[in-house]
Amino acid sequence: MDAAHIGRRIAYWRDQRGLTQADLGRLMGQSRRWVQDLEGGQRQTDPRLSVLQRAAHALRIPLERLVADTPPPTPATTLPADVAALIDSLYAPSPSGRAVPVDALHRRIAFCCQAWEACHYTAAARELPSVLADAHHTASTSPAAAVLLSRAYQLTASLLFKYGNDARTPAVLAADRALAAAQQSGDPVAIGAASRRVARGLMHQQRYSAAAEYATASAETLRPALEISGAPGLSTLGMLYLVAAVAVTGDGRSPRTVAEATDKLTAAGEVADQQGEQSADYTSFGPTNVALHKVDVALRLDDAWSAVESSADITPGALGALGRERRARHLVTTARARALTRDRGAATRDLLDAERLAPEEVRRASVVRLVAELMELVPTPDVELTGLARRCGLPA
Repeated sequence: MDAAHIGRRIAYWRDQRGLTQADLGRLMGQSRRWVQDLEGGQRQTDPRLSVLQRAAHALRIPLERLVADTPPPTPATTLPADVAALIDSLYAPSPSGRAVPVDALHRRIAFCCQAWEACHYTAAARELPSVLADAHHTASTSPAAAVLLSRAYQLTASLLFKYGNDARTPAVLAADRALAAAQQSGDPVAIGAASRRVARGLMHQQRYSAAAEYATASAETLRPALEISGAPGLSTLGMLYLVAAVAVTGDGRSPRTVAEATDKLTAAGEVADQQGEQSADYTSFGPTNVALHKVDVALRLDDAWSAVESSADITPGALGALGRERRARHLVTTARARALTRDRGAATRDLLDAERLAPEEVRRASVVRLVAELMELVPTPDVELTGLARRCGLPA
């Protein structure tokens, strides 16, 4: 076997998994320099089978993927036109909007939030540039208007985070602007909600420890004010703990990260018990959402079997009460877990269910890569999987 060829294959799949060399080193029990040498073909002239097996296991791919001549086909990752236009609007020299009545601005932002929750991402993206422009001109009129500007930027950040690396930088910019507007308003719910997006931005920059610390500190600082703010405040508080739990997993599985993630989930669960299922501000926060995050955290900590088991504890009725965006995102998570536990038929069914709920969620690049992996892993893909692959722009 050609060591340089194998090294390039490992680097390719590491990049597909969104891992740094240090991340892969932790998964394999090695240093970043060791991985760097392995990918450069300098670790050994003829890589041992045991090393390749460990790399394949860490990268969650069949061993033969490391010795194949060509990488599997991947779809083009061009952004939808409306999303690209939204990004462009963030860099406009000055917003061209006008001051509008606060109640009219509230209705327009509510429409965008409802489009988001229904997974009509491009519809929300189409409206947001004009909403942001008008919100900028209205924000100085009252604290309530500044809250609306923050909410518009929060939604912009959440939407752009959906599109991964292609939209990461403008998403982080939107999150920072959301926090600035929230601080201008002085509203603790707005500050907490914007802080959650800032923490997400840190995660997308692979600054996981900073994200967990920031989300936790925001929750603890704002907690007294949020606890007396009703469902919106409790939903915001609980979501900060959930974001912290997810952020902790970015450092890889270890006794410390498992314990810290469990602590954050427990804190979120206590807030959910205090609030009940009465979510607010399109967060879907409540006991069911905490249960969904337990599934996600288990998967991120490389425990796909526990993720599948935890998902079985969530009743269809509880899941069905959540918004489409949250339900579809959970189905994608369970599909990933089932693929890792080799239940690929169930993984396909989850993705098809997610597509029926939210086609735009399944067309995102990270989900399309999962479909491509299933096409590689299933010896004889059935008509449902090949049809899904075609709809995702993959050859089938």
